[in-house]
Amino acid sequence: MSNNVSQIARVRGLFAAALVLAGALSTVTFAGAQVAPPTTPDTIAVPAGNSAYLVGHAFGSQGYTCLPTATGGTAWNPSARPEATLFSDLFGQQFQIITHFQSINANPKPGVTVPLSGNVTWQSSFDSSRVWMVKNHGIDPSPDIASCPNTGSIQCVLLQSVGNAKGPTGGNLLAKTTFIQRLNTAGGAVPTSTCAVGQTELVPYTADYFFFRADRQ
Repeated sequence: MSNNVSQIARVRGLFAAALVLAGALSTVTFAGAQVAPPTTPDTIAVPAGNSAYLVGHAFGSQGYTCLPTATGGTAWNPSARPEATLFSDLFGQQFQIITHFQSINANPKPGVTVPLSGNVTWQSSFDSSRVWMVKNHGIDPSPDIASCPNTGSIQCVLLQSVGNAKGPTGGNLLAKTTFIQRLNTAGGAVPTSTCAVGQTELVPYTADYFFFRADRQ
C-alpha cells in the first residue's frame, strides 16, 4: 500500500511540474510585450524593426587557452569559449530556459561560411530550437554606461544571427531570433596571469541576454 501511495504522489508531483513547465513556456513565448531592454550606446543598439521578446539571466564561464606568441612568449587567447545557463524569473521562481555554448552551425543562412570552430549557440530548454550568432559590435564596460557598468568585465555586445533552427517537434522559441544583446556583464575577462602553452582556464561570469526578433513575422 505504501509503495502505491508513494507512486501516486510521485506521479502527481511530476504532473504538477509538467503543468508549471507548460505555464512557464507559455509565459516565455507570449510575454514579449513585457520585455523592456535598457537603453544602450548606439554602438550596440539593435537595428530598428526588431523588438525584444525574451530575456535570460546567465550564469556561466568564459574558457580561455594559452597560446605561444610571435616573440617566443605565451599569452591568453582573447577569444573565449562560452558555456552558460540562462534563467528567467517566472511565478516567483527561477526556471532554466536556455543553454549557451559553442557548436557547429547546422542551418547557416545563405552566404554564411561556417567556421570549423563553430558559432556561439543558444538552445531552448523547452523546445530545443536554436540560434547561432556572431559578434556585430562590442563596448568595454564603464561606470558611465548604465547597461554595462562593471569595469574589468567582458564586453557588452550586439550579436547577429547567422543561423536558426526549429526544434525536432517544430518548436520555434529561438528559431526567429535576429539579434541578441549581452548586457550587465560581470566577470569573464581574459586572465592576466602568466601561462604555459595549452593551459586552459574557466573564468566565471554573469550577464543579461536580451533576445530580439523582426517585427513583421
